[in-house]
Amino acid sequence: MNLEKEIPARTIERMVLYKRLLADLLSKGQKTLFSHQLAALAHNTSAQVRRDLMTIGYGGSPRKGYHIEELIERISDILDSSSDHLIALVGVGNLGSAILSYFTYSHPGLKIVAAFDTDAGKVNREVFGCPCFPIDCFEEKIRQLGVTLGIITVPAAFAQETADRMVASGIKGILNFAPVPLKLPDHVCNDRIDIASALEKLAYFSERMSQFSAGKANIEHPQHP
Repeated sequence: MNLEKEIPARTIERMVLYKRLLADLLSKGQKTLFSHQLAALAHNTSAQVRRDLMTIGYGGSPRKGYHIEELIERISDILDSSSDHLIALVGVGNLGSAILSYFTYSHPGLKIVAAFDTDAGKVNREVFGCPCFPIDCFEEKIRQLGVTLGIITVPAAFAQETADRMVASGIKGILNFAPVPLKLPDHVCNDRIDIASALEKLAYFSERMSQFSAGKANIEHPQHP
């Protein structure tokens, strides 16, 4: 499906979540749902859900809601391409290995075809079904395999160097798990997942919610002397 205007990145993020939630409902036999139901699952508002789906040109029925299978197909038209995106991962430590393990399951349109590391004990073998190569042959393998996306799971001190090699090899999108921002050219898409920052934010809001719940309880059930 061709859209006249580029879809905002935050909308795409929500579409990815919607697709996963809808696929889970479909696997359980559910055929339709309303915007407020999808909003509750996505921790969103029904108004936001309706705006997002209008962005991709899909509308539901006031009486029946959205047809789940059709909606998945429409979102897939936006998210999925006609060919697989081939991915390379650099840094086969604990996190890198966990990601490779996760991708042993089916992820339509996404496939990690190569991993790289500097540790001689990890290379020239398969890790969770993915071939692991020495970092010295990175550029050669990337071009040979036609890789377009990269995942960085190296220590922070080596993240920028790794990103530079990816860019020089023709990789167009980078997912960075290293706890440091990257300097990349404008034509390269990048996203950073900072696990520590996410947990810090989670801790802050969970504490706020605990305080709010405790305060509400005191109001509803005041203790009398």
